[in-house]
Amino acid sequence: MAEITRERIGQVQRWLLKVLIDAGEPVPARVAIQRVESHMELTPFEKSDYPNRPGVRRFDKTARFNTITLVKAAWMLKSKGRWSITEEGRKAYERIQDPVEFSLEARRLYYEWKAKQPDKEEPAEEDTPTASSTLEEAEESAWTEIQEYLHKMPPYELQNLVAELLKAMDYYVSWVAPPGKDGGIDILAHLDPLGTKPPRIKVQVKRMVAKINVGDLRSFLAVLGDEDVGIFVSLGGFTSDAENEARTQEKRRVTLLDSEKLFDLWVEYYDAVEESERKLLPLRPIHFLDTEG
Repeated sequence: MAEITRERIGQVQRWLLKVLIDAGEPVPARVAIQRVESHMELTPFEKSDYPNRPGVRRFDKTARFNTITLVKAAWMLKSKGRWSITEEGRKAYERIQDPVEFSLEARRLYYEWKAKQPDKEEPAEEDTPTASSTLEEAEESAWTEIQEYLHKMPPYELQNLVAELLKAMDYYVSWVAPPGKDGGIDILAHLDPLGTKPPRIKVQVKRMVAKINVGDLRSFLAVLGDEDVGIFVSLGGFTSDAENEARTQEKRRVTLLDSEKLFDLWVEYYDAVEESERKLLPLRPIHFLDTEG
């Protein structure tokens, strides 16, 4: 449509990548769009709602739609309604300053990707709300609700959730810490029922919103023996220093699980979780049509 020019699309796309660069971590889609808007003066057309869809503003939907080419160009990633930038996206942002050229290059890469797909349908117009944008908003809303649910979960219920997940993954849980001091270990698990086969698995579970720093991680590593494997579960995630510490460990084996990784494993093994324990984080799948692939 005439109201949405190629230059405007490029401006929105470039501001979006700049927002993700500045954030340095995944950003909820609605927050990213709000931050883009704070850097731009919206036109009356962008501020308007879609005909027969009161409350659905054009700018929000078109901004979401115009991330499709960015994703297929491998310039940004989407996961559970959160957006992040790739290294290729950083390079593209620095390399292509002109908004029109930027948008055209993303579109070229989109068509390059599209040509390899079985479905050769043309993408919708830039001003058209799409099924994928609706799906993305639903996913974002659902993930926000799940995160809030997990963070409000009593600490010992969260421990039990992790223990039940390990059982569903065919590990044998021999001990779950009762209320009180636990010495830095919340769960003990093994590969066999008697715990005779190494390694022994030691788990620490943190519900806090703040990220676990490298000092907290080192305290956990200190309780791991030579034949132990550590699993550190933190709903708030981990600082980059902590992640690097875990990745470069040579003597201590440790796996870090944030809320997203924990949830993904819960979904993957949900059918194997004891039915009576699924109430710890009950789920119901809903299917959407995603025509953009």
